[in-house]
Amino acid sequence: MPEVQIEEVRRFMVESLVAVGAPETEAKLQADLLLYADTVGHFSHGLNRLELYVNDIKGGLTCPERKPVVLKESAATAWVDGMETLGATAANFCMDLAIKKAKESGVGWVSAKRTNHFGMAGYWAIKAEREGLIGMAFTNSSPVMVPTRSKQSACGTNPISMAAPALDGDSLVVDMATTAVAMGKIEVQIHKNEPIPEGWALGPDGNTTTDSQLAFKTAKLLPLGGLEGTSGHKGFCLSTMIEMFCSGLSGSNPSYKVPSWTFDKDTAPNLGQCFVAIDPECFAPGFAERVAGCLQHWRNLEPVDPSLPVLAPGDKERNIRQTTLSKGTIIYPQGQIDSCQLMAQKIGIKPLAVK
Repeated sequence: MPEVQIEEVRRFMVESLVAVGAPETEAKLQADLLLYADTVGHFSHGLNRLELYVNDIKGGLTCPERKPVVLKESAATAWVDGMETLGATAANFCMDLAIKKAKESGVGWVSAKRTNHFGMAGYWAIKAEREGLIGMAFTNSSPVMVPTRSKQSACGTNPISMAAPALDGDSLVVDMATTAVAMGKIEVQIHKNEPIPEGWALGPDGNTTTDSQLAFKTAKLLPLGGLEGTSGHKGFCLSTMIEMFCSGLSGSNPSYKVPSWTFDKDTAPNLGQCFVAIDPECFAPGFAERVAGCLQHWRNLEPVDPSLPVLAPGDKERNIRQTTLSKGTIIYPQGQIDSCQLMAQKIGIKPLAVK
């Protein structure tokens, strides 16, 4: 598959966003977000998402020149209007505010309405973790999950993320959709021209499908856990919990009212998002030591397969990122590159240079 220099990917992302009206500062923040996803191996949330951002700016659904506004706040909480800015613009504003409040009051909880797709939820949790805090970030999304026993999609992928600091720069990072898989993972399979695993999605007949194109078109992802017999209702419940943190607190659209994130939509999504920072120093002393102890214990468990060691949450992404950065390049499916080159022609920028 094609290989691209990391800095070339960054250049392409920034130029694409600037070409359609994003300020360079905001374009760079958005590119950092997307590039992080690709360097940790989550291609569903990286370059794969760029054209949708570009399209939303061109269509007037995303307004990259705007700044978020605080509507109401207390010492530990804030309600924010994201003003339909780029996802990274609003998310940086909200998590910075949560961090500030946590450092002053012990906890910062910020909920925002009128936001756009903010990439990997874990990226924002890690932003707080780097400040020595516990970070959490949540978002709702368009309705692509089929609730247990339902024929219709009604809930979002509504991801959960949490990052906690340990000793010597180590950390615990949890970042996962409450669906069996993010919709972007199905898009990646389409770019690869490959099927999806059994248990990711339903077809229009209500039965599970392995056809990636059909799964994307039908937009009926199974909850985390799959069908009811394998505890899919738990994924459904987790999605509803995130919904309350996001649309419930912010007054945004609930997932069932969010328009589908496609190239032909004509309505801004008005997503709800939630950002949390907690200062562990306000609780029992030795938090980082206890996190480190858990990480060490889990990693030292005897594996079923000696060639596959037990990993703590966040280890896989950390390892992939180190390898990617040391190599200096990212490998993409040919279908992804083809889409980018076509987009470059449309918006009048230099195509992506492939090795």
